[in-house]
Amino acid sequence: MAVDAPLVCVRAATFRYGQREILHGLDLDIYRGEVLSILGPNGCGKTTLLRCIGGASKLFRGSVRLADVEVGSLPPPARARKIGILFQEHTPAFPLAVRDVVIMGRAPHLSVFGSPGPGDVAMADEALERVGMTYLRDRPYTQVSGGERQLILLARTLVQKPDVILLDEPTAHLDFHNQVLTLRIIRSLAADGMTMVMTTHDPNHALWFGGRAALMKGGRFVAVGPASDVITDATLSATYDTDVRVFGVARRNGAGEFAVCTAWHS
Repeated sequence: MAVDAPLVCVRAATFRYGQREILHGLDLDIYRGEVLSILGPNGCGKTTLLRCIGGASKLFRGSVRLADVEVGSLPPPARARKIGILFQEHTPAFPLAVRDVVIMGRAPHLSVFGSPGPGDVAMADEALERVGMTYLRDRPYTQVSGGERQLILLARTLVQKPDVILLDEPTAHLDFHNQVLTLRIIRSLAADGMTMVMTTHDPNHALWFGGRAALMKGGRFVAVGPASDVITDATLSATYDTDVRVFGVARRNGAGEFAVCTAWHS
């Protein structure tokens, strides 16, 4: 039986800050329409890996290829049409209306002197509705909360219409309601064929998606594979240097609750 070729291929990826090596020869395949969750402690290289996949940081050695094209060879506008990136840190500089911030995601699809048209505005409104932020459409972006800002930036990423979206801890600044909303949006995007790569500190997120997970420690992979196979007592304990137990809880049919929990033991 034929196996689909990976959309993104990471090979021997090595990254350095000065003389300090952060990523150590990583190999990773990312397939179209999947949610790949990357887990690991602070400083293990999760965000650096995302930046290298997205072309925001240059590898010291190795390669990242998207649909058999070297990501680093793409000029920024072409790269932005293929890869959407949502990082944690973003400081608003100008009091643009929220809708205008989202419309900025259409920039890679416009000519040098082009301006957004009615279709671009409609895409922005649709994206704001999808993330539940329509009620903020006309508010200055500088006057929204950090959690609202994260969802607005997700809407801006959606209107880029990229082949793959990279999300660095997308629920980090959100309350529980908006965490669940964001995770459901991510899962629905994957169901629509979008490829999502997400860093997270919560194993429950990876297990809930039912996709693959990559556990990282010290710039290397501890385990990569189906989340239900690789998120175990042993791998989590090794990844976080903490005694961890994984256990399941009952779930009502069709309710869609988070069904797997982890516990830290002293």
